[in-house]
Amino acid sequence: MVSEPLDLLLPRAAWLRRLPLGRDQVMLLIAAVSVAGSGFDAWLAHRAGGTVRGPEWVPVIFGPLAGAMLLVAGVIALRRHTLASLLATGVFAASVVVGLLGAWFHLRRAILPSGPPGQRIALDLFFWAPPVLGPLAFAFIGIFGTSAAWVEEPTGSGRLHLPGNLRLQLPYPKTNAYFYITATGVLITLVSSVFDHAATGFDDAWLWLPTLGGTFGMVVATVLGMIERPTSTDLWTYVGAMMLLIAIGAIGAALHLGIALGPSRQLVRERLLRGAPLMAPLLFSNMGLVGLVALLPEREHGAGSRDGVR
Repeated sequence: MVSEPLDLLLPRAAWLRRLPLGRDQVMLLIAAVSVAGSGFDAWLAHRAGGTVRGPEWVPVIFGPLAGAMLLVAGVIALRRHTLASLLATGVFAASVVVGLLGAWFHLRRAILPSGPPGQRIALDLFFWAPPVLGPLAFAFIGIFGTSAAWVEEPTGSGRLHLPGNLRLQLPYPKTNAYFYITATGVLITLVSSVFDHAATGFDDAWLWLPTLGGTFGMVVATVLGMIERPTSTDLWTYVGAMMLLIAIGAIGAALHLGIALGPSRQLVRERLLRGAPLMAPLLFSNMGLVGLVALLPEREHGAGSRDGVR
């Protein structure tokens, strides 16, 4: 894999290398915003049931709290990168736990344990029960955030610099890992979208846009991760796929907002809470943005930090 795909895409864009934040730092910023947004999305989803009860408060409170802690870690990283990486890794590990537990609780709501054999788990239940894949957004943020929290030295080697001068060798360069992470995130978003839209029978042509576009984006990101030395055509195809995902998210959010407004074009609180989820389509945009950031150059790491790791 070419360590700097930006060289093939924009050979003269030297200004991108002078940005104050490197690729990993931008990824961590996206993770902070994403986990906070997931908390707000959880609040909207749980409010649809009338009130937020008991364990349902966990993702609602954890989301913005985790986002704030990641921002604090970003500030600490200016002087002590290892300490900041440890703090961020702890937050991301907690995010994975919250996501997996949430998926389990939603799965239990989609199962009829007292039902007759063969009817305890039915596909229809997954369409109408709380979305099983929804909480996995927290788990996914934890995974891709952890990938960004540790430095790859040298760039393109797939070797992560861990505390105690330890090294973790990845099976492929970090850039490829970001492509696979992007593909995984698109897949989760795609499946969740299909489940949500299947309840309507796909009777609206617009519902096929995220299905087809999401499939295309997932396949392109996966294939690019498998290519050792992509051409400029490969990379521009990937950029086009990520831009399509961003557009799909924006269009979907606008359509969902239109449903919430209704014919009167006035925002109705109950329709907003119980109707088409306003933030769900933006997950496509979020993954498209993550995919584009994966193409940015990483800052050189060397001496200068107080703990010896930048």
